[in-house]
Amino acid sequence: MNQVAINLVYIASAACFILGLKMLGRPESAPRGNLLSAVGMAVAVVVTLLSRDILTFEWIAAGVALGSIIGAVAARRVQMTAMPEMVALFNGSGGAASLLVGWSAVAGTSVAGISTLPAFGLSTVVASVLIGGLTTTGSLIAYGKLSGRMNSAPVQLPGQAFLNILLVAGALAAGVMFVLDPVVGGLPFWVVLGTALVLGVTTVIPIGGADMPVVIALLNSYSGLAASAAGFAINNLLLIVAGALVGASGIILTDIMCRAMNRSLGNVLFSGFGSTSGGTAVEGEARPVSAEDTFLMLEAATSVVFIPGYGMAVAQAQHVVRELAEVLEKNGAEVKFAIHPVAGRMPGHMNVLLAEANVPYDQLIDMEDANQMLPRTDMAVVIGANDVVNPAAREDEASPIYGMPIINVDHARTVIVMKRSLGAGFSGVQNRLFFAENTRMLLGDAKASLSALLGEFKD
Repeated sequence: MNQVAINLVYIASAACFILGLKMLGRPESAPRGNLLSAVGMAVAVVVTLLSRDILTFEWIAAGVALGSIIGAVAARRVQMTAMPEMVALFNGSGGAASLLVGWSAVAGTSVAGISTLPAFGLSTVVASVLIGGLTTTGSLIAYGKLSGRMNSAPVQLPGQAFLNILLVAGALAAGVMFVLDPVVGGLPFWVVLGTALVLGVTTVIPIGGADMPVVIALLNSYSGLAASAAGFAINNLLLIVAGALVGASGIILTDIMCRAMNRSLGNVLFSGFGSTSGGTAVEGEARPVSAEDTFLMLEAATSVVFIPGYGMAVAQAQHVVRELAEVLEKNGAEVKFAIHPVAGRMPGHMNVLLAEANVPYDQLIDMEDANQMLPRTDMAVVIGANDVVNPAAREDEASPIYGMPIINVDHARTVIVMKRSLGAGFSGVQNRLFFAENTRMLLGDAKASLSALLGEFKD
């Protein structure tokens, strides 16, 4: 294929990415947008393989087969509750791929051990290796925290900020030395690679589990920036465009997540949020309630708002809550699901779970609409959510989460909280909602509690 035809196909693929990204903005069009983007990428990959003498097709077929098997097995086995950690691994895979592309660009242009890339090309190689390496190890740490293989609490190393500054300065200095003297396999290149991998660990390990939605969005942006830099290194137009789209959308999503928590990105990255409990002690007594009494209240309610959180994901209760919502609607109640932007452990976590359970899109409402509706709502049912419904964010200036926008479930006439215990959330802050006058605690596994309520209605 000539270069003109290749670029025309790349433009068409880029158009698919942009249209697909736009369609992802609405739940009803998101599946089609995802498919359109995938088709655009598949076409781009095929055209690239047909136009460049990269490897023999036997090696390409082997790589496609191996990757397809791994992807298919992982996609079928992963639980919806494990989606955040799978996304973290996807981000890390993208970072590793960009690192290897940059590395191969240097190795493939070497003559007598010296790369023949121009200074700009060498600079983009350094960027792809640095950002890609940071994304790889940072995503692995995020995966460990999200999957429970590591403690989700922030780990603050002595002099950590100073250490990170030294690592960044060392990586940049080594990058400049490599551009000036591009010896393939020389010490400057290894210093860039090594410090990038260490930086991924030292920048993510101090971040607590409560901030993982922001970290996931940021690492996604990093993977896009690394891919864009790799595109410059190998002079591939589509990789530049696709990486830039991912990088820009990831930064926008990161900003949305930070705004939803009323915190700056710097505060998320460097505050060690979640390392201490903080806040004023809560006085009062929680009021437990049985499934039978909860059923009587729900049966009489004319409006019900469910507020899902990570506890719903852990209990895999999304299908049961959808069945209960259908029963309530048949009983004459108006039912809505209020979604906080940072509920769960990744952006859109609750939306994904509820969509998987076939909850109608028109029942999902955002935080602002929910807060307008709740004062007129008979019952608010909190399923495993904690920090995103904690009134301390409004009332306690000493609390670490003070100022964070929350769903004001305590403004409903009656609140039912389904949790395993009265324990604090990821932030380590005690939840004042549990001790409010209009709150009743239905303690236990969320799926079991919802099933018990469903059984009461059926009986």
